[in-house]
Amino acid sequence: MSDFRQPSGRRPRTLDGVIVEDTRYEAVRSRDARFDGEFFFAVETTGIYCRPSCPAVTPKRQNVRFYATAAAAQSSGFRACRRCRPDAAPGSAEWNVRADVVGRAMRLIGDGVVDREGVGGLAGRLGYSARQVQRQLTAEVGAGPVALARAQRAHTARVLLQTTGLPITQIAFAAGFASVRQFNDTIRAVYASTPSELRAAAPRTGAGARRAATPTAGIPLRLAYRGPYQTTAVFDLLAGEKVAGVEDVAGTRGRRTYRRTLRLPYGTGIVAVDERPGGGTGRPAAGRAPVGAGAAHPGGWLDARLHLTDLRDLTTAVQRLRRLFDLDADPYAVDERLGADPRLGPLVVARPGLRSPGAADPDELAVRALVGQAEAERLVARYGKVLDAPCGTLTHVFPEAAVLAEAEPDGALGALTAALADGTLRLDAGADRDEAQEALLALPGMDAGTAAVIRTRALGDPDVAPPGEDVPDAWRPWRSYAVQHLRAARESEAGSSN
Repeated sequence: MSDFRQPSGRRPRTLDGVIVEDTRYEAVRSRDARFDGEFFFAVETTGIYCRPSCPAVTPKRQNVRFYATAAAAQSSGFRACRRCRPDAAPGSAEWNVRADVVGRAMRLIGDGVVDREGVGGLAGRLGYSARQVQRQLTAEVGAGPVALARAQRAHTARVLLQTTGLPITQIAFAAGFASVRQFNDTIRAVYASTPSELRAAAPRTGAGARRAATPTAGIPLRLAYRGPYQTTAVFDLLAGEKVAGVEDVAGTRGRRTYRRTLRLPYGTGIVAVDERPGGGTGRPAAGRAPVGAGAAHPGGWLDARLHLTDLRDLTTAVQRLRRLFDLDADPYAVDERLGADPRLGPLVVARPGLRSPGAADPDELAVRALVGQAEAERLVARYGKVLDAPCGTLTHVFPEAAVLAEAEPDGALGALTAALADGTLRLDAGADRDEAQEALLALPGMDAGTAAVIRTRALGDPDVAPPGEDVPDAWRPWRSYAVQHLRAARESEAGSSN
């Protein structure tokens, strides 16, 4: 086989791992950006770990070791490469595809649960003991929950050091470290630099040359993705469903800015994300070349700026934006599978890298899917939390489920919000998707179509077949993406006939 992934995106199992590691090395040798974030490699002679597309001289095969996560490489004593910044690679799409305990755990860790609730809190959410979670994560990804959270804290700290002028002590606690000493030790271990040296090494080019002096100025971010990205389709969707007071889309098509408010564990936030012109250009990935042939789409990023009332929410806010914009998707695996189908092939050629957007707030999405746009705006105006400092048209945070359950307890809305408030229905990053769907369908007034929307968007399930859509099993595990292609084609046909 020419690729270490099967069309479904799952790695083949081997007794000795030789097939997998040899094909991974071919990806490293060709600097193939398609696999950035899917795995990492470390060089024993230098003590450095990198992403596959690192521009440095390719190391000898016998000196290379492979890891599923940056945390695993760090736990083995390797430090991050200063050239390719492996900690900033897109996340692996595998954790969004998988519905097992490891996939759910990785999503929860990304959302900051270990930092807020500890390993015990993570295990409790998953329904396992802390020892079981530790064992399964270590076996699957090479690192336990503490190491995975530590790697995430280190990345957050680097972003704050290099994009803000905040005092280093404040950054340590904002990134989730328990002490300044722990922060200093981790930064030295991961980046082979002190925090001050890391700050001094920040890139200083163009408009971003100067760091923000205070958190109120916002934190500039680049939200990385792999492969082609149909930004226009995503921004069209967000513009069409925006809820006044909570969301806004401004600018001309191709150069729009999406802004919204966020409810976060420690406070609130306002985010602005820019549409990236030409994000979907390039030849399609369907029928992709084998590893070693080079990458047609190296990927890119969406420029964003976050304004947070509490900087401890940075990691969580970033992960929720990544889910909203589906930035950790693997467009190569998706387009390869769907592009091979006679019906979908032309659609994939027309829109390579089409995404299946998620949600920044799963509970909010569920309410909006049930009641519709106009009713959602009424709920915001009447029950939403008013921002202490409104920003233009952004004036409210979407009302919490508990507030809605108490204010309007009757009917389908009352049943949904009550279930969300008391935990009968869970839609967080670690929720069991099948259990959530069963709970949804048990609610009065909930139909299968709305439940499918919630499963696709709020739970980020890449493989949902809504009722009424002709979506065969042959398109698994990417049926959510197939639905996006079918709907985009219908909208295009309707527009051309008008």
